Amino acid sequence: MSPIPRRSLLKAAAVAGAAAQFSWALGSRDAQAAPTAGAADTDPVTLDWLEDGGLGAAPGSTVGVPWPMGAFREDQTFALTDADGKAVPVQTWPLAYWPDGSLKWTAHAVSSGNGKLTLTAGTPAAPEKKVSVDHGGGTVTVSTGVITARIGRYGSTLVKSVTRGSTEIARNGRLVLIRQPEIEDGDQGAVKTERFDGAIDKVTVEQEGPVRAVVRIDGKHRKGDRSWLPFSIRLYFYAGADSFRMVHTLTYDGTQEPGKASGDFIRGLGVRFSVPMRDAAYDRHIRIGGEGTGLLREAVQGITGLRRDPGAAVQEAQYEGRKLPDPSTWDQRVTTRLQYIPHWGDYTLSQLSADGFTVRKRTKAGHGWITAGGGRRASGFGYVGGASGGFSFGLRDFWEKFPAQLDIRGAHTDEAEVTLWLWSPEAQPMDLRFYHDGMGQDTYAEQLEGLNITYEDYEPRFGTPYGIARTSELLFWANDSTPAADTLARQVQAVRTLPQLAAPPRQLIKAKVFGPGLYSEPDRSTPAKAKIEDHLDFLFTYYKDQVEMRRWYGFWDYGDIMHTYDSARHVWRYDIGGYAWDNSELSPDLWLWYAYLRSGRADIFRFAEAMTRHTGEVDVYHIGQWAGLGTRHGVQHYADSAKQQRIANTTYRRFYYFLTADERVGDLMAANVDSDETFLVLDPQRKVRTDPYTPDRHALSIGFGTDWSGLVSAWLTEWERKGPKWEKAKARVLSTMEGIAAQPNGFVQGSGLYDLDTGRFAVATEPVVGVSHLSAVFGLNELCAELIHLVDMPKFKDAYLDYCRYFNASKTEQAARYGSNFGSLILFQGHSRLDAYAAVQTGDAKLAKRAWDKFYNSDGYKESAPWKTERLAGPATLVEGSEAAWVSSNDTALYGLAAIENLALLGDKMP
Repeated sequence: MSPIPRRSLLKAAAVAGAAAQFSWALGSRDAQAAPTAGAADTDPVTLDWLEDGGLGAAPGSTVGVPWPMGAFREDQTFALTDADGKAVPVQTWPLAYWPDGSLKWTAHAVSSGNGKLTLTAGTPAAPEKKVSVDHGGGTVTVSTGVITARIGRYGSTLVKSVTRGSTEIARNGRLVLIRQPEIEDGDQGAVKTERFDGAIDKVTVEQEGPVRAVVRIDGKHRKGDRSWLPFSIRLYFYAGADSFRMVHTLTYDGTQEPGKASGDFIRGLGVRFSVPMRDAAYDRHIRIGGEGTGLLREAVQGITGLRRDPGAAVQEAQYEGRKLPDPSTWDQRVTTRLQYIPHWGDYTLSQLSADGFTVRKRTKAGHGWITAGGGRRASGFGYVGGASGGFSFGLRDFWEKFPAQLDIRGAHTDEAEVTLWLWSPEAQPMDLRFYHDGMGQDTYAEQLEGLNITYEDYEPRFGTPYGIARTSELLFWANDSTPAADTLARQVQAVRTLPQLAAPPRQLIKAKVFGPGLYSEPDRSTPAKAKIEDHLDFLFTYYKDQVEMRRWYGFWDYGDIMHTYDSARHVWRYDIGGYAWDNSELSPDLWLWYAYLRSGRADIFRFAEAMTRHTGEVDVYHIGQWAGLGTRHGVQHYADSAKQQRIANTTYRRFYYFLTADERVGDLMAANVDSDETFLVLDPQRKVRTDPYTPDRHALSIGFGTDWSGLVSAWLTEWERKGPKWEKAKARVLSTMEGIAAQPNGFVQGSGLYDLDTGRFAVATEPVVGVSHLSAVFGLNELCAELIHLVDMPKFKDAYLDYCRYFNASKTEQAARYGSNFGSLILFQGHSRLDAYAAVQTGDAKLAKRAWDKFYNSDGYKESAPWKTERLAGPATLVEGSEAAWVSSNDTALYGLAAIENLALLGDKMP
């Protein structure tokens, strides 16, 4: 396969109408003569698993792989081989394109492989057992070649049946919701609840093989005339797999008002299946995951430990889950008394905190429960079935996103029922009411006073959860018999850590994705470099340990970190306004993802993955008046009245999407394409304006920093994905770049008047200096590096490099260039990466020197910092652990990004 010619990008034209003059576009086929891609650009890529164990018992894995510009045409096919050179079936599709139409990112789905795999241009091998999808009738039927799932198109049954061969393993897969209309703040007492069922509105087949099929189900929970709590479910099937994966997204659209006991309180939220039970009671088996790969292994009717012994071979067979010999072959003192041995039909494992679970069982409804064990952290795995087949199930991040629960009911009857509770009905109701009564902050003046003491930007009725979302992941197996212990252990491991293929850092770097030159592999070749690498490792390890020590877990909380530390109390300021949950402030998401890109470390990936799932769902509104906006850092993730596009920033989601091809994150990015419309909804300056203000869709004030960086990331992503609105998105990328470049002071102008209908900035008639320390710390530098690489627009490049050159310059230099200085600024260490970028782009040795000077000798973390933790124990702290009281999340994110980018850009010019 010869590489595609790389076409020359046209130079930018005049501002007026210049966007229309760009002759290249995603999907354009009119190739121009240009240098061809080098042979190295099309070299094979070695893919490896993030953790040991390969695919294990998971149904499959999908990985994103980037390619250098011009390497492959859109219609390129790819082949995969294992370490022995044996072909591995693979399904490939494009994720993104370069401006010349060549492939930028490709997704590759596999359903086999336990070692390193090699990806090359070539013809893919077909799977022996292909995924097939049948759209006929009132169902969508998906077959992996091993199991078949019938998916409903309407009604409340999402999965009508799951069969293996001719045996039905599970049926009637549905969603369950328990609403509690009133909450008692004192003694709970007897409470009334009502049940809602998930009702299907729409079913979409998004992929249909040959290796991977995806079916999306959208709907709401319904009871009678009321529909609420929208859900979006994706079911993933892979060729030859005996299992499938579910990605479950819930959006909250209920009402909970502070100070009121009545409202829409969720008491239980789950996914339920029925499981046919065909075997004799002594051949029916229960498996419930405990700590690690530990299991409770029991039979519905146990024949071990009895006063009479049926025989060692019989006991062992039951414990192992094998079909027992006919009871006529046992010791008859047992056989003749089988009717007196209890049948245990119901089991429950509840995990009501991150630190404890209990297991209990009973014979049947109406009879007492007995304790069956317990521990700290359950795996979230279970199984019910028998010698003729059974159903394994698991909920990912089970204890991390407590309160969670697993139920098995009726295992002694003809049909058992299993429920995976995402919110345990045994926990307190889901109370999302705002946490205080306003404390008299009724006017903007009073709210600004509150901001000045707790750092919380409060406003009545703004601290609402209406529109936030949460995504959960589940796995299910249709087994032809009760699995052996080692198989069960592999299923447990797949639930706890979903296997993920990954491209190596060198491929990401070579492809120049996510900002060419901004990251490089860790380098300890000199003492100075080694010291920075040590500091980066320290910071990541500290935050990972703080998640554990401070118990930053829970259904709505897991994945986030805290903003600022309270050294007097030896805790993070979890209860103090804007110092509590971080909500992506100053881009810790970016720090983590760049740390992963350069290292390929699994622990960093998993941390960043959890943060992406959280910040993209919980910290952002997906429906309602503030859809497309996120919430500033606060005590609750939705508490602060500052609803901002910068928190919903597509920049933070792109990494996970392109590395994994995750469709849900793709939804979140696509939803932001029109997020410029949100500037009509809420005036971010409303509390400090002195003149009347009515938003004008033809003249909206949009900042060139935090505002535009969030907008352009969504447009760029839609453009390179060639989404439904890519042409509009492309036009807005180009027109806004031109508009910024045309301002009298470029980026230093600070903001411009934006026309929603044309997607253009008006060019100001007078130069203004409007620089903020926040402008470039929500992904602006990383995005501009990408845009400058993609778009040959010299005026934009000059405008951005000017901003980079002068932010950290002296006030005298600023005034000499712009007529006035930039005022009081901070965050110089974080901005040293702008110096570094400009130094490389311009070849300015003085800028390179200043980059390292600002990195080492301005604000933020210094070499003289302790760079260690201090042990904490009682009575100073709630639990034993460690603290680094000098660490803050703002400084960590900025130091991390500056260190990573400066090392990559100017590692050879360190002092």
